[in-house]
Amino acid sequence: MHYQDAIAEEIRDSAARLLAEDVGPGDITAQLIPEKQMARARVITREATILCGVAWVDELFRRLDPRVSLHWQAADGDRLEAGQAFLELEGPARSLLTGERAALNLLQTLSATATRTRHYVDLLEGTGVRLLDTRKTLPGLRLAQKYAVTCGGGHNHRIGLYDAFLIKENHIAACGGIEAAVKEARDIARDLPVEVEVETFEELDLALAAGADVIMLDNFSLDDMREAVARNAGRATLEASGNVDETTLRAIAETGVNCISSGALTKDLKAIDLSMRFIDQPG
Repeated sequence: MHYQDAIAEEIRDSAARLLAEDVGPGDITAQLIPEKQMARARVITREATILCGVAWVDELFRRLDPRVSLHWQAADGDRLEAGQAFLELEGPARSLLTGERAALNLLQTLSATATRTRHYVDLLEGTGVRLLDTRKTLPGLRLAQKYAVTCGGGHNHRIGLYDAFLIKENHIAACGGIEAAVKEARDIARDLPVEVEVETFEELDLALAAGADVIMLDNFSLDDMREAVARNAGRATLEASGNVDETTLRAIAETGVNCISSGALTKDLKAIDLSMRFIDQPG
């Protein structure tokens, strides 16, 4: 399946899943409001953020009630300041309230991913090093969070277990060595990239000799990363992984590696503080 088609399917599935989870057989509290009462609402962010999740929220309200109109004042990837209004909604008051939490949950989570990513990308400015995500995503939100990373200026690593080889310690042991593992990967799918995770210089040399496309330096010290860059001499793409946070990111980049991967972009998140308030109820 094409990536954009997969995203579109993810948006539809997420919206249906979130509504089923939250609304279930019906919003009983919304029934306190007259069925024909209309309303307008505004969504603001209480903290600076990078917006992400527009298409997900559009689909959620389309499924919930197509009479709801959404008017966005910002797009995915835009930087928002604290207190900024970025979305107005108009439609049946019941539907606005029913969809509120599911919509905000999506926005606050995906915007958190995009915001963390943009912060890290800003720290890397001028180094030429690419920031990569990992498969350490929230269950059920893999493609959504991967998309959020791109909104923050980062890059996607493999999407899942199907679009690239990543040969780790246990794969190497089970295959009988790095050379055998890389050869088997080439035999299975010659057109897919082959990455090998290494923990020592000996493993690095073996991965280079085997012709790995990408070599992940797992928890290497800064000095060892510099040595690995020298040994590599441009033959493979070098990816640094492990002990990556905002205090170490720049120093890792300056060792000369090509890219840095971080699970913190998608798993260690603090949701963005968003709020929806009614503006008026025109009747």
